[in-house]
Amino acid sequence: MKYTYLLVNFFTIIIPFIFSFHPKLNFYKTWRAFFPAVLLTALFFLLWDNYFTSLGVWGFNQQYVTGLFIGHLPVEELLFFFCIPYACVFTFHCLNLWLNKAEPRFERILTLAFIGSFLFLAIFNYHRVYTFFAFLCPAMLLSLAKYILKVQWLYRFYLIYAILLFPFLIVNGILTGTGLEKPVVWYNEAEMLGIRILTIPTEDVFYGMAMVLMNLLIYKALLKKQLH
Repeated sequence: MKYTYLLVNFFTIIIPFIFSFHPKLNFYKTWRAFFPAVLLTALFFLLWDNYFTSLGVWGFNQQYVTGLFIGHLPVEELLFFFCIPYACVFTFHCLNLWLNKAEPRFERILTLAFIGSFLFLAIFNYHRVYTFFAFLCPAMLLSLAKYILKVQWLYRFYLIYAILLFPFLIVNGILTGTGLEKPVVWYNEAEMLGIRILTIPTEDVFYGMAMVLMNLLIYKALLKKQLH
């Protein structure tokens, strides 16, 4: 049981890692951009994660972790911020090879709707720590991507993230208690909306969106720099 979280990380990354060397994908050739991106993003989210754990916003069931902690976080949580982004950026890399690169006109309206909705939910729930930051962070990142960096792949990001939600429901479902006697990660209901998708807090969907988007923003910028 103590290897549960470790095995979730392992099975999340093993197939993307193996196929990184496929001659039609060659994801390994982008590692020079990926690893700085994942390290910078992980630093941000681990500081957030460690602080929220210290506040009791969430915590970890020691029954499902090996017992090695760094700060307030089990080592498996640190690996999570490498394994999950690896699988997600790999998926973006693969699907992006075949998707139409032209952004539809309604992407601008869709992005504005996302930003407005996320900001509204963050402000309306300012007293719920996890809800506030889970919506504020993607709103800020989308604003940065759209209006400052002016990236041309946001619609592809929305589409691919929607596809990623299916494996997300499996992985995060296990971590939040689906099929287990107790959750690997528990949450303080007072700091969130209390609305769940099966066992998964709704906020996790947007927390994940922010994590993947931050990884991609740095990754794509470094890739572009390397090409020039």
